[in-house]
Amino acid sequence: YQVIKAGDEHLKFVFLTGVSQFSGLSIFSGLNNLENITMSEEFSSICGYTQEEFENNFKEHIEKAATANEMSEKEILSKIKYYYNGYSWDGKISVYNPFSALLFLKQKKFNRYWFASGTPTFLIEQIKKKDNLESFVQKQAVMEDVLSGFAVEEIETTALLFQTGYLTIKKEEETMRGSLYTLDFPNFEVKDAFLTSLIKVYTNKTIQAVYNLNDKLYEALIGKDAEKLTDSLTELYASIPYNLHITKEAYYHSLFLVTCRLAGFDVEAEVHTNKGRIDVVLKKDNIVIIVEIKYGEDKSIEVLLQEAISQIKDKKYYEKYIGNEVILLALTFGRNKEIGCKFKNL
Repeated sequence: YQVIKAGDEHLKFVFLTGVSQFSGLSIFSGLNNLENITMSEEFSSICGYTQEEFENNFKEHIEKAATANEMSEKEILSKIKYYYNGYSWDGKISVYNPFSALLFLKQKKFNRYWFASGTPTFLIEQIKKKDNLESFVQKQAVMEDVLSGFAVEEIETTALLFQTGYLTIKKEEETMRGSLYTLDFPNFEVKDAFLTSLIKVYTNKTIQAVYNLNDKLYEALIGKDAEKLTDSLTELYASIPYNLHITKEAYYHSLFLVTCRLAGFDVEAEVHTNKGRIDVVLKKDNIVIIVEIKYGEDKSIEVLLQEAISQIKDKKYYEKYIGNEVILLALTFGRNKEIGCKFKNL
């Protein structure tokens, strides 16, 4: 950076991309006249393909990909968008990841191209070290100064994930303190690959074993199969290495919710109503699963399950979701790490 600044009289334009900004670092002391355009609306589509650009410039390749996958053009475009679009720096305009989109058009197979190009071992280790699973349970809202810069010595997980492309902006709101950004995974490619790697690290399972477990969990939740759900969660928690076991209830709570996200559910935690707070709401299409989680060493699983179902009914947690297929789920953790589940239709 000092070399670039020293050659200022010979430079007309310099554009730097990558991890956009670290604050308080000596590496930038030599080049302190930067303009950070990461969050600028004017340049929000500069580093990716918009939907219009993608369809107009790659029409022939899209048609070939549709033929290869035995899909219509409309179907293939929808799936490509689901996999590789979704990056945004203003919460309005979204763009495709060029690396993944181009490799898909070349190979005509849906794969996790960008993620596979650099497995985020460092990021996963940071998350494990800080025991910070909550960031991946649901969308999160942060102020602009959290994202705009940080010191390497005090890396904040959310900022690092945004800077490196694993989280993106889904919505921007103006507040008295400045912009409030809602962050989430940009697309299926990133969400599926990142959460799979995260659960793999926490459970010591193989990638295929994680996939199998998630399929089993999904089928149990959609099928309202208490026995299968109990088996799935028992398998999940039993596979956590002893040195990673944490006694905090929130740890097991968070790992369950991260697994539900990977299984394809939209997850909302601690949802407030006018009569209380719902532990978890899982959504998939028109299905809403209201979950009440109970922990207790001094009560039986059966008592805890009944208390959980009664709480959902007594406080009418289901009222705001009437019109959907609503399922009530009691999930309990008792003495000796026993797990109990009970489904009930509304």
